[in-house]
Amino acid sequence: MNPSKSYRSSFLLLTTLFFLWGFITVLVDSLIPRLRELFTLSYFQAGMVQFAFFGAYFLLSIPASYILSRIGYKKGIILGLVTMALGCLLFYPAASYREFGIFMLAYFILAGGMTILQVAANPYVAVLGSEKGASSRLNLSQAFNSLGTAIAPAIGALFILSDKIKSSDEIAELSISAKEIYLANEAAAVQNPFLGLAIFIILIAGVFLFAKLPKLISETSTGTYWEALKQKNLMQGVLGILFYVGAEVAIGSYLVNYFLDMNLVEVIKENGFMKSIAEGFLNSNLAENDTKAIVGVFVTFYWSGAMVGRFIGSYLTKIIKPGKVLGIFSTLAIALILLSIGTTGLLSMWSILAVGLFNSIMFPTIFTLAIDGIGELKPKASGLLCTAIVGGALIPPLYGYFTDIIGFKAAFIIIIICYAYILWYAYKNSKKNISHV
Repeated sequence: MNPSKSYRSSFLLLTTLFFLWGFITVLVDSLIPRLRELFTLSYFQAGMVQFAFFGAYFLLSIPASYILSRIGYKKGIILGLVTMALGCLLFYPAASYREFGIFMLAYFILAGGMTILQVAANPYVAVLGSEKGASSRLNLSQAFNSLGTAIAPAIGALFILSDKIKSSDEIAELSISAKEIYLANEAAAVQNPFLGLAIFIILIAGVFLFAKLPKLISETSTGTYWEALKQKNLMQGVLGILFYVGAEVAIGSYLVNYFLDMNLVEVIKENGFMKSIAEGFLNSNLAENDTKAIVGVFVTFYWSGAMVGRFIGSYLTKIIKPGKVLGIFSTLAIALILLSIGTTGLLSMWSILAVGLFNSIMFPTIFTLAIDGIGELKPKASGLLCTAIVGGALIPPLYGYFTDIIGFKAAFIIIIICYAYILWYAYKNSKKNISHV
C-alpha cells in the first residue's frame, strides 16, 4: 500500500470528525434560546446548558487519554462516536417529556463522546505525514471544524428556531387538544435534527470500524501528569485555552439574545441588504419566521469568521512568530468588543460578529506554544489542554449571571478579561518561533 495514499485517506476520515464536533458544538447554541422560553430559564440557567456540555471535557479528558492508551486510537474513536450517537438519541425522550434534566444528561453524554474524539484526533492528525507539515495539517482539519461551526447556526435557525415558541403561560391557556398538538410539534423540532445526527454518526462509526488507520502514535503512556503539571508555560497555556474557549462560547451562546435585546429585528427588516441575507438563509419571508430565527442566521458570520481567519492565520504564522500573531488577534478581539459595547444597531452587531474572525487561530496557537519543548510529556499535555475546554462550561453561565444583573453590554467585561489574559500569554511567548505541534 502506498503510505501517502493511506495517510491521505486517513486524514480525510479524521477531518470528518473535526467537522462533526464543530457542527454539533454550535448546534447546541441554537437550543439555548428555545430552552430558555420552554422552561422559563434565566440567562444564568440557560448558561448552565453549556456547563453540562463543556463540563464533560473537564471530567473526561484525562480518563479519555487513559482509555485510548488501553484500547487504542481506532477503537477509541469508534467508542467516542457511539457515545455521541447515544447522546443525540437521548434528545428524543427529553423533548417528548419536556424534562430539562434529560436534556442536560444528553448534552453531557454527547460531549463525553466528543471529548474522546478531541483527545485522539488532534495528535493523530499531527503525525499523519512529515513533522514539517504537522501544523499545516492540523490547521486544515480545524478549518473544517470551523466549517461545521459556520453551517450549524443556519441549520439551527432553519430547523430549531424557525417556528414561534409559546411561553409557559401561553401554553397553559391552550385547550387540551391544541396543547397536545403544540407540544408534539415542539418535540419534533428538536427530535428530528438530533435523530438525523445520530444516524449520521453511527454511519461514520461504521466506516471507521472497517477503515485501516496507520499505527503512527505510540499507545504506551510516557511521562506523568505530575511532571506535566510542573511545566509553568504549559499550565499558563491550559489557562489560556480555558479563557479562549469560555469567551468564544459565551459570545456565540448569547448572540441571539444579545441581538434581540438591542431590538435588531426591526433594524434588519428595514435594511434591504440585511433583510435579503436573512430571507436568503431562511428561504422565506421574514414575517413568517420567529424573531430568534431572523437574528439567528447572522450568528453564522461569527463562526464562519473563524474559518476564514484560520486560513489567514495559517499563512501569517509562517511569516510572523505565532506569539505575535496571537497578540495581534487578541488585541483586535478586545477592540471589537469595546466597539460593540459603545455602539448600537448594525455597527454593534457586526463588530461583535467580527470577533469570530480573530478567535480563529487562538486554540491551535495557544496549544502549540504550550507544548513547545516538553518532549515526551506532550501526550499528557494534550490531555491537560483538552481538560481546559471546560472554560466553555464556566464562562457562559458567569457571563449569563452578570447579564441578569447588569445587562449584556456591561457583562462583556468578563469576556474582555479573558482576551486580556490571552494577550498577556501571547506577549510572554512572543519570541518563540515554533514550526510544529
